[in-house]
Order: sequence, then C-alpha cells, then structure tokens
Amino acid sequence: MIRFEQVGKVYPDGTPAVHDLSFEVAEGELVTLVGPSGCGKTTTMMMVNRLIEPTSGRILVAGEDIAAVDPVRLRRRIGYVIQQVGLFPHRTVLDNAATVPFLTGWKKPKARARAAELLDLVGLDPSVYGSRYPDQLSGGQRQRVGVARALAADPPVLLMDEPFGAVDPVVRERLQDEFLALQATVRKTVLLVTHDIEEAVRMGDRIAVYGQGRIEQFDTPATVLGAPATPYVAQFVGADRGLKRLSVTEIEAADLEQPPIARLDEPARDAAARLRADGARWAVVLTGGNDLHGWVSTEELSIAGQGSGGGTVGDLARRMEAWVPVGAPLKQAFSEMLQYDAGWVAVLDGAKFVGVLTPAKLHEALRRSVDADARGVPRGQVAFDSVADA
Repeated sequence: MIRFEQVGKVYPDGTPAVHDLSFEVAEGELVTLVGPSGCGKTTTMMMVNRLIEPTSGRILVAGEDIAAVDPVRLRRRIGYVIQQVGLFPHRTVLDNAATVPFLTGWKKPKARARAAELLDLVGLDPSVYGSRYPDQLSGGQRQRVGVARALAADPPVLLMDEPFGAVDPVVRERLQDEFLALQATVRKTVLLVTHDIEEAVRMGDRIAVYGQGRIEQFDTPATVLGAPATPYVAQFVGADRGLKRLSVTEIEAADLEQPPIARLDEPARDAAARLRADGARWAVVLTGGNDLHGWVSTEELSIAGQGSGGGTVGDLARRMEAWVPVGAPLKQAFSEMLQYDAGWVAVLDGAKFVGVLTPAKLHEALRRSVDADARGVPRGQVAFDSVADA
C-alpha cells in the first residue's frame, strides 16, 4: 500500500534528514516509526502526503507515484492525526469531524451523517457531543474527534504524528486501546510516529527503529525486543526489553496447565473425597457447560461434607478475581497475579475456561517466544526442553 524506494531528503541548507529509505507497508498494517528527536521519522511520514517533498527516490501509495498526484487531492485521500489535534475552535464537534467530506464536496446532510457515524465509532455520542465546541471537551475527547475527522472520508491511509502525546498516561493508554480496537474494525494502512518505544511496541504490527536518518531495524515488536539488529537498537529499546516483551507475547493454549476441576452442582462431600485422593488443595469450579464460576478449597469442601447434607460445590465457591482472555499479553496476566497476590490466573475463551497460567508457565512462554524468534518459527514449534537446555 505504501512503498518507499531509495527515498532521501536533504534540506536547502544542506542538512540531511533521511537517507536511502526503502521499505513497504502492507494494506491494513499499522507500522510505528520510532526514534529520538531529529532522527527523520516525522520527515518520513510527512513525505507521504507531500507536506515535505523528497530529494531523491520515489514513494508509491496503492501503486501510484505520489509525485504525479496533485498534493491537495492526495491529502484528501490520506487521513492525518496530529498531537495537538488542530480542531477549528469556531466549529462544532460534528462539523469538525465532517471537515474533509465538506472539502471534497459532500452535501452537508451526508457529511454530517458520516461524521456522526464516526463520532459514535470513537466513543462520542453525537447526540451529546455533536453540538459542543472543542473548548468544551477534555484532551482525550478532542483526540477522539481528531481521529474521527481523519477517518470521515474513509481514506485508505492514515498518518498519525505523536497522536497520544498530549494527554496524561492513563488517558493515553485508554486511547491506544480504543484505537487498536477501532483499527481491528476499519483496517486502515497506518504510519504512526512516536518517540516512545513502549507505545511503538504496543501499537505496531511492525516497528521501524530510526537512528540518524536511517532505519536501523524494521521488524515485528517481538523480534525488535528479542533480537535487536544492532547495538544502537539494543540501547534504544532499553536494558529491560525482556519486560517489554511481556507486552507483545500473547497467551496461547499450549502455555496453560489444567488444574483440578469441581463442578458447580457436584456434592461437596464427593468433590472433597476426589480432590483429597488426587492430592489437590483447591479446584476451579465450572458449570456443566465449562463456563468459569470460581474456585474452592479442598479443606472447605471437606468441612462442609462432614455435616448433614453437605451441600454442593456451588454453595462454597468463591469468585475468581484473577483471570484474562486467551490471546491476552503475558504482561496482563502478570499484572493480574500481582494485583490479586495470586499464584495463577484463569484463562478464558469468552466465558469458557481454557486453563490456568502459573508464574513458571509464564516464564516458559517467554523463553520459548525468544527462542522461536531466533529460529524464525512459531512459538508452538519450540519445546521448552530445547530452550532450557540451550
């Protein structure tokens, strides 16, 4: 979708900005450009919509050399989100979101209907926020309007320049999550500029790590963290890149243990006897359809079973606080363990119980992930024995 062919930029005073850039961004891919100030990442992005003209090489968007496209027409086909948002203070939120459709000649009712649709998509009820003005919004809300405006004309390409840099860390993380959920729906081809390696890792399908005007490594977040291509990349991503890797390593079914199980309607006495025979101190409580209900200790079941009747497992089950969905990053599971002082977390597929992740299994998954990247194979093809022996 976006292709750079030996692109360079030298400013009139002789200052080189970027050198010999050659890379490609696939349709629907989100690529983050990350590096220190002055490394050329923003120049790279701004050459895509010709706010900056390259000195050499060429850039193609959807197979078309953008040098042959009228700049104004080109920019109306490319969404653009900036850090300070750039909303028009005299226009309502709805009309700000409809800016590009207005410019491209849409009738006002159609443009406003599209803007309302996009506001709703980014979590702003148009009936509540559409008639407000930018100064009546929070920073996070203004940023959402900026994203809606960039998407309003349904551009295939979206450029984002430090889009979450002007909000506080809590709002930033929420906006990042919301945008990733939105991207899963709209599947735009995105170039996102950031100076924050954690944001680059969190957001990107692939990362371009910039040195001084050059791309030092262009790879998946897991590979950049696990196998830095140069000493510069290793230094830039930080000595704690192993911890950062927790954010990009997803939980797989093969990472899980199968714990003792007790059924919700099972008599407490029967469950206690079975668990004692197996040497189990606790069990996960499931419904007949394998939905997670909670957990219970063998001791509590044994005490209840000594009384008349004894009741069922469901009478004694406790709520499961620590759980994550399958496919969640290992970091989320680790956070749950710390938050609830838990020795394991339950992993669910919807409401269905899949297994539990323990600290030992988390460590194993991380080790296998590193080894899999080094070998260039999926993590499921790497046995932990081979990693442990390495």
